[in-house]
Amino acid sequence: MIGGWLRRLDVRRTTTILLFLLIFGLAVRVPLDTDTWWHLRSGRVMLEEGRILQTDLFSHTRYGSRWINHSWLSQIILTWLFERFGHAGLGVWVCTMVTATFVLIYLQMAGDPYSRAFVLVLAAATSAAIWTPRPQLFSFLLTGVVTYLLHLFKRRGVNRLWLLPPLFVLWVNLHAGYALGFMVLAAFVAGEVFDLLLARWLPPQGRLVGWRGLGWVVGMAVLSALLLVVNPNTTRMWTYYLDTVRIQSLRTYIQEWRSPDFHLLFLHPFIWLLLATLGTMGLSGRRVDGTDLALVALFVYATLLAVRNVGPFTLVAAPALSRHLTPILDRFGWTARLRRPQRTSPLRVGLHLVLLLAVAAVVGVRAFTVFRPATVERAIQVNFPAEAVDWILEHRPAGEMFNPYNWGGYLVWSLWPDYRVFVDGRTDLYGDAFLEAYRKVTAARPEAEEILERHHINLILIESDSPLITYLSCTGRWKEVYRDEMAVVLVRR
Repeated sequence: MIGGWLRRLDVRRTTTILLFLLIFGLAVRVPLDTDTWWHLRSGRVMLEEGRILQTDLFSHTRYGSRWINHSWLSQIILTWLFERFGHAGLGVWVCTMVTATFVLIYLQMAGDPYSRAFVLVLAAATSAAIWTPRPQLFSFLLTGVVTYLLHLFKRRGVNRLWLLPPLFVLWVNLHAGYALGFMVLAAFVAGEVFDLLLARWLPPQGRLVGWRGLGWVVGMAVLSALLLVVNPNTTRMWTYYLDTVRIQSLRTYIQEWRSPDFHLLFLHPFIWLLLATLGTMGLSGRRVDGTDLALVALFVYATLLAVRNVGPFTLVAAPALSRHLTPILDRFGWTARLRRPQRTSPLRVGLHLVLLLAVAAVVGVRAFTVFRPATVERAIQVNFPAEAVDWILEHRPAGEMFNPYNWGGYLVWSLWPDYRVFVDGRTDLYGDAFLEAYRKVTAARPEAEEILERHHINLILIESDSPLITYLSCTGRWKEVYRDEMAVVLVRR
């Protein structure tokens, strides 16, 4: 079997394999994120205690409050990987999730392997910002699964829609991003209705699912929505995503929930992918399929509202772009030339195999270098207040702690249960009013001291360039006991 596969190893197949090796290699990065830490701590507590966390244990400001822990299953999976394989396990998980997602998108694309590879690399570069070891990656993959099931139904006539209800039951226990799946379903239905209504005047460019097929999609979507209650939070998950989106502080202070700042270089691939998609739709000479139009429009809109939606946008834009790029290439004779039979010989197969092994070796060496403990530890020292945490654990200053939002997850991992945090990345737990009070403290507003006293703060761990340090030093009630280039520790006199 392997020998037969090797004999068919031509340029096209080699290009496809190289594409996914490249995507896997692009996803190799130090597996750190500010929120990963509290997810790991939550998973460890659940594994040790044999129960699902539904109340807060990690903060002194919300201790004992109800916590909608929508990512409980993801936390257990990530913690299991971390406990057995360390940060390397998390890193390989990220690479695998990303690569698997783009395999699903590749299967939905049109055209030759070379144009597909070009489009997919652009899509990968666009979505790379969200490739972090967080439950969000499960939503990235499952969004790709939903689009693939709809692709099979519409373009291949293969009905696997019965997989949607169990898929959403799994999804709602992995991450609250299940809303992305319903966005895909809604856009698909809207696009197909548009095409069916327009069909009497303009013939469709592709296969239509018909009204009966739309009934299948709507029925499975409704059943999937009803089954969202199969989770520890039951009916709360019907509206949880909307409740989260309505938190004003998310859009005000957290970059991934803000509208894109296109002065940032990492967001430029989004512009390129969007312009390429719109340009090919206009130049291909084909009428835009209603489903492609609805999906691209909806996720462009969502991305312009929040950067975190750039990943799902790439999953719907890449297939649409490929379907309109193909007729453009056909007009220039590109596709006809590529359809010519590929000559194979033992020498050519050997060269292809050597190339694949060489690239795989480079990716493997890169992964080994990036995931090794020394590299991860250096990254922790650069991005988190590791030395200040060591000082706190050694000297044990008494009292409740105030800390920056972005360090909260790391402090949950490194200081709990000895110290509970003031705030961390669970924005929905804290709410707008609390986060506005937190902002007043970090901005050294006149109310800062009163807010600190209200929460019985006796210990402050803050960035070394924070204006709060100067403000509190002027009050005479705080003493600086530790300082390094990253962090300062203050205690109340």
